[in-house]
Amino acid sequence: AIDASKVLVSRGSLATAANAAAAAAGGSIEFSWDDNSGVGSAKQTDKALIAIVNSVKGEAITDTAGAERTAGTQTVALPASWFGDTVEVYLGFISEDGKEVANSVYLGTVEVA
Repeated sequence: AIDASKVLVSRGSLATAANAAAAAAGGSIEFSWDDNSGVGSAKQTDKALIAIVNSVKGEAITDTAGAERTAGTQTVALPASWFGDTVEVYLGFISEDGKEVANSVYLGTVEVA
């Protein structure tokens, strides 16, 4: 078995997401985080790196060029076939030029409603 809380979707030296959370929002998952630009090499233009894993269906949704770090939020729509499933959710960041990444943060499970 895989312990989802120990999985890293991304790994690197860029500053991780601060105070990150994820919640179901009408067929979507809404991600939120604090803007920690300026911490280490974190920049305002870093992009959210998102992974949503549905192990029941053996599927995943990823976004490697999401909202900027300064936005503090992003919503990802999910397939209707996922309604009622529980998914594992991860958030990291990637620099605008794609050369630096942050360790992903496991945000737990979310039931798709």
